[in-house]
Amino acid sequence: MAVKMFDGNGAAVEAIRLARPGVIAAYPITPQSSIAEHLADCVAEGKIDAEYVRVESEHSAMSVSIGACLTGVRVATATASVGLALMHEVCGVTAGCRVPIVMPVVNRSLVAPWSLWCDHSDTMAERDTGWLQFYASTVQEILDLQLCAYRISEHEDVLTPSMVCFDGFYLSHSMQRVDTPSDEEAWDFVGPYVRKNMYLDPKDVMFINDLCPTVEHTEMKYQQKVGFDKAAGVAKDVFAEYEKRFGRKLSAVESYRLEDAEVAVVTIGSMSGTGKYVVNQLREKGIKAGLLRICMFRPFPAEEIREALQNVKVIGVMDRSSGLGAFQGPVCSEVKAALLGTSCQVYDFIGGIAGRDISDGSFRKIFGMLTDAAAGKELAGTTWFDVREDAMNLREVEMPC
Repeated sequence: MAVKMFDGNGAAVEAIRLARPGVIAAYPITPQSSIAEHLADCVAEGKIDAEYVRVESEHSAMSVSIGACLTGVRVATATASVGLALMHEVCGVTAGCRVPIVMPVVNRSLVAPWSLWCDHSDTMAERDTGWLQFYASTVQEILDLQLCAYRISEHEDVLTPSMVCFDGFYLSHSMQRVDTPSDEEAWDFVGPYVRKNMYLDPKDVMFINDLCPTVEHTEMKYQQKVGFDKAAGVAKDVFAEYEKRFGRKLSAVESYRLEDAEVAVVTIGSMSGTGKYVVNQLREKGIKAGLLRICMFRPFPAEEIREALQNVKVIGVMDRSSGLGAFQGPVCSEVKAALLGTSCQVYDFIGGIAGRDISDGSFRKIFGMLTDAAAGKELAGTTWFDVREDAMNLREVEMPC
């Protein structure tokens, strides 16, 4: 194992290099751009033996990736925010055709208003399109999760594409120490890509993504559902093998000081480290606080979440996307469903949108509200915890008569 310094985008590029793709089709978009740029450098410098396709959009990047993967080579692409939104149509094709592409997604807010900064509205908007979703909390995890995602997605019982999601700028541009396997060690773990199920071959022609009659459509979607069911078990096996080989533990969820916790938060992404820091501070004051981090959001780890949280009295779920029009944010809705039938009180906290910092002060404020709720104080089901008091005065204009 070698110790290297990478930012998050660099760690994603290193994982791609170690997986030896044969075709790369990536379109730059902030804050993902350096992934596309460094992959081009790797090909030009001979560090990756691949065809680099200069596409005109993210839609084309995914289209090229699908076609190349179906010919029997591992592919690479990456995106963020509105680029992922532009891919939406073809993301459905990828999942429905069971094409096991692994794609880094650098989380950035969706429009409008425009923002270059992080929240999870882009990947949460894609959560039901048939992709596995992993959320990294450190730069190290970006590399680890991506290497594991190749094994999980390409498993013959899964055949489901993966998004490896990480927070724009907070991780994508944060330089951190990364323990990196050698080329030989990584290749021995990931292995070559072997196409299964659908494929493109001029000597053996088949229709792909053709118009499907009603008599078969439901069954094809059911096949995808079974793939997700299998993915949960395959992920456990792959994570266990990864830990045995490289000494780093990965899991669908991470429990932190939950054994006797009375109040807890559920986090996702880079905010988790700050949350743990505050948990430690509160423990020193005698407050029984804990944290649960969701690492694998699709398939949703309902059983693991229920097991970890069922004895916690009051829980606050941190949503870094607004979930507009829903009763609660997307992460809270899932957690609440997983805890149905328990005595847990579950509250939603929405904030950190478009890069607004989720600070230690934010966590202390939220834990204070949860502690009050545990003592019997009434608390709103959903709280936008960092919204300004003058929110309704922004963009107010006087209409001319």
